[in-house]
Amino acid sequence: MASTLLPQAQVPSPGEQLLQALEELSQADFKSFRDKLAHGDLPGQCHIPWGKLEHADRIDTKNLMVSYYGKDAALDVAVTALEQIHLHSVVARLREGRGKALGPAPLPRSSAPDYREDYKTEIRNAYSRIKDRNALIGGSVSLNERYSELVIVNKHRDEEQCEHEIKATGRRHVEIMKEQANSSVALRDLFEPGPDGWVPKVVVLLGAAGIGKTMAARKIMLDWASGKVFKKFDYVFYIHCREGNLLTREVSVADLVSRCCPGASPQQVNEILKSPEKLLFVIDGFDELRFSFDLPPDELCSQPSEKRPTEITLSSLFRKMVLHKSSLLITTRPAALQKLSNCLECERYAEILGFSVAERKKYFRNFFKNTKQEAADFPFVQGNEIVFTMCLVPIMCWIICTVMKQQLSKKQALARNVKTTTGIYTLYLSALLDSLSSKSKQGMPVVLWKLSCLAAEGVWKQKVLFEEEEVQKYALDQREVLPLLLNERVFQQDIDCVSTYSFIHLSFQEFFAALFYLREDEGETETLPADLTRDVNKLLENYSNSRNYFTLTVRFLFGLSNEEQRKALEKKTGCKISPKITQELLVWLLKSQETKLAVLTEETTVIQELEVCHCLYEIQDERFVTTALDQFTGMHLQGVNLNQFDQIVLSFSMKNFTRLESLHLGHCSFIWDNPEDDTGQQPAKENQQEEGKDSPIHSLCQALENSGCKLKRLRFDRCQLTGACCGALASVLRAKSTLTVLDLGGNEELRDAGVKLLCEGLNHAACQVQTLRLGCCNLTAASCKHLAVVLGATPSLADLDLSDNPLTDDGVQELCRGLAQPSCGVQKLWYGAPGSRGMMGATRPGADLGIVIPWRARLSAPRRVLPTFAAPRSQRELRGHKALWRCCLTEVGCGALATALRANPSVTELHLGNNELGDGGVRRLCESLRDGACRVQELRLWQCCLTEASCEALASVLRTNRSLTELHLGDNELGDGGMRRLCEGLRDSACRVRILSLWQCQLTEGCCADLAAVLSASQSLENLDLSENNLGDSSARLLYEGLRHPACLLKTLWLDQSGLSEETLQNLAALMEIKPHLNIGYT
Repeated sequence: MASTLLPQAQVPSPGEQLLQALEELSQADFKSFRDKLAHGDLPGQCHIPWGKLEHADRIDTKNLMVSYYGKDAALDVAVTALEQIHLHSVVARLREGRGKALGPAPLPRSSAPDYREDYKTEIRNAYSRIKDRNALIGGSVSLNERYSELVIVNKHRDEEQCEHEIKATGRRHVEIMKEQANSSVALRDLFEPGPDGWVPKVVVLLGAAGIGKTMAARKIMLDWASGKVFKKFDYVFYIHCREGNLLTREVSVADLVSRCCPGASPQQVNEILKSPEKLLFVIDGFDELRFSFDLPPDELCSQPSEKRPTEITLSSLFRKMVLHKSSLLITTRPAALQKLSNCLECERYAEILGFSVAERKKYFRNFFKNTKQEAADFPFVQGNEIVFTMCLVPIMCWIICTVMKQQLSKKQALARNVKTTTGIYTLYLSALLDSLSSKSKQGMPVVLWKLSCLAAEGVWKQKVLFEEEEVQKYALDQREVLPLLLNERVFQQDIDCVSTYSFIHLSFQEFFAALFYLREDEGETETLPADLTRDVNKLLENYSNSRNYFTLTVRFLFGLSNEEQRKALEKKTGCKISPKITQELLVWLLKSQETKLAVLTEETTVIQELEVCHCLYEIQDERFVTTALDQFTGMHLQGVNLNQFDQIVLSFSMKNFTRLESLHLGHCSFIWDNPEDDTGQQPAKENQQEEGKDSPIHSLCQALENSGCKLKRLRFDRCQLTGACCGALASVLRAKSTLTVLDLGGNEELRDAGVKLLCEGLNHAACQVQTLRLGCCNLTAASCKHLAVVLGATPSLADLDLSDNPLTDDGVQELCRGLAQPSCGVQKLWYGAPGSRGMMGATRPGADLGIVIPWRARLSAPRRVLPTFAAPRSQRELRGHKALWRCCLTEVGCGALATALRANPSVTELHLGNNELGDGGVRRLCESLRDGACRVQELRLWQCCLTEASCEALASVLRTNRSLTELHLGDNELGDGGMRRLCEGLRDSACRVRILSLWQCQLTEGCCADLAAVLSASQSLENLDLSENNLGDSSARLLYEGLRHPACLLKTLWLDQSGLSEETLQNLAALMEIKPHLNIGYT
């Protein structure tokens, strides 16, 4: 008998069951159901966007759920959502149908180890890329490519150390960060055993706003999932406290884990929680939690599955009431430390200090992906010491890089808001405030006013660490805002611990102090302390007198007076900034000649502080700058190290300095900014011509070219310039026909290649240079070829200083070809080392009148100076500067010079000191000096290996040359015999010598009778230097007789004091009383 198979009832598919359940719902319940799919708590599952659900019917909703969750999981999600809207009868029918359709609940999809790998894959996918704060939809960057290591210390610093860190800038701050980096702990070592073997379970990672805490937490997640760190943990869960604030329903620890584990079933979550010692919870942003955590232990939960309010659940986790064997890594801002200590025991403390110098550069390189812009932009930022110091904060680096990249994409110059320190700090403050809630932003103007009061009080009291009472005095207790802008630090004081507060850096405090003076008065003045005034003139007066502690505050005053910056800050903060202060700043600048910022002379007013330029640069208002500089005619800086930002600042002022006549930058250094490089100087390049545009003075020279000023004097002596700089200077020579003085002395790296470039400008028809100083520039005979062409082509050139260069006879011969040209107008020619015994006589007017003061002579002041005439420098001082003194001239070179002197009678000064001319060389020179057409007035032959034999030739010159008024023969072995021969010429009535220098010429008593005769007979001699000669008492008595003679015209006499008795000194002093015009000095 055949069996009969009865047909079985058709079991609906999961999709059909889901649709049936949805069709049972009323319209209101169906809307609530869709709302739960979009916004409800769906453990382990994602939400469906409301935009897709809002107008979906039941079939559309079923299809969306199957698409998002799969057929099987869609039923589980439906059950969860229906339970949340309390439709228990529908839930029961759906569960019954699900059991028939799918059978018993499925086993976990994978075992725990298998799911761990799935979880790690999910984490790698979720954390491998980050979105910038301003990223467009779909825009992201690789976390590994963007991330730079942070300096993290796990030791408490004392109050003094913290104060030094807050105040330090530039190289000092670099040094501090280096010291900290040497003891920095890596993220991977935060849970490693300490020196005593103890392993922490709770680590607190502290850091100011924007210092990189969240980035570090995300990096930990990615590196753990990639098997690089924390391998002892099976699971690492990331919980951002900002999201915890949004949880309004009751949750359990298991729910928090489920939210971190997409796709994990309840069974898998339970399995994970069975091994708490293998779990690490990364709690990011503790300071953002808006809970008190001040709960008694009996209110806390102890089971992972226990649902309680979020505040209780998190407190239970922090205080180890639940999963007490798990580990915690908590990031927080310093101001939340006290709240944190109420709910957990911190077992290891670590603080993020920010980027080291190397990591700042790495950040730029990673951001720009090694493009040329990184090479250009990083030095710009590095040159601004204040901004570069603040670049320890990653968010500051991001702000600068972002704005610079935007300008590059638009092919524009640097935006004004990133050009200036003020602009960058305004962006930094804006970035911090962006993280606040709308409610907190409403009260921001009041908070910022109170902070500015605190900052200003600190600036006046020179204080950067504030006690809790001082902060409370200004009612600064906003829980959300305070940690954002102030750091809390805890220090031991005797047997107690006290809390202090500070701004992240002194510069940020000074930014707020400037706001104190700029904000429009809205009636808050009544709340100010009695010793705190908003009178900006008092601040400026104190700054003018001291400039120690108010420098950056004043800079920010100028920066925030810029209309664009003022409006940007008003829009972001809601504070009203007064424009009235701009006029007060202008008036203060116009009166700056009454302060240390400028010097007022009889004819001109010159600025002598670079800080004036920094203030003007911050305001970025060219009309204001032009008006402020209109009363000045010069900028004189001495010994300033100009980093790249200083150079930009200086160039900005020079571009708008319409009345500029003189720019003196003596002994200044133009640094190519690398704080880790001790030299900090411009790197050498092979192609000098191309290098000119990259030379450190290029921007300055370009500003001078483009300004409307009538520049007359330009000095770069001892500025460590290289040959490349001469290309930029040549452009100035072509553009400024008013330029008459160019001083490049003491730039030893200028060399022949630099002179070749410079001569391109000197040969230009527009060039009218009269004085050119190239002493000690490492020039050789090769330079003389180019300079010889200049001598013939530039008749305006009257004063040429080539001292301290190894020119050799070959170089001099080349140069003499130019000197012999009829068009050559050179009057003063320096070949020797310019270390002669000073400019004897009345105070010299200086180089501005065409009188060359040797560049090396400026290196050391005389040992003793009488009030009315210059003191000689001793030979011992001269020996302290031996490098490259000689021009390597010999008798051969003198022959060429003698020929040139006969061909060109315009030469009035000839300086040949410290060359081995010898007696033969002097005899050849004297042949020309005796020529009636010769007009040489000043002859310097010190240290030229001369003997008695030279004196006869020189005496013949004295008898015939009526032009010669200065003769310098110091440090030559003339002896008494030579002196007697020389005196024959000095006594001649035709001799016109006024200044005679004979220091260290081996003179003794044997020549003093002749010298005394000269003193009584000479109608011209006014200054005589006999120092460092062993004359003694008897010699002095002979000289005394000549000095007391009524016909003696001598005004200045230098003697060696050793060997002179007290009686002799008294007699000479008495003589000066009788003859008031006579001054006697001793060495």
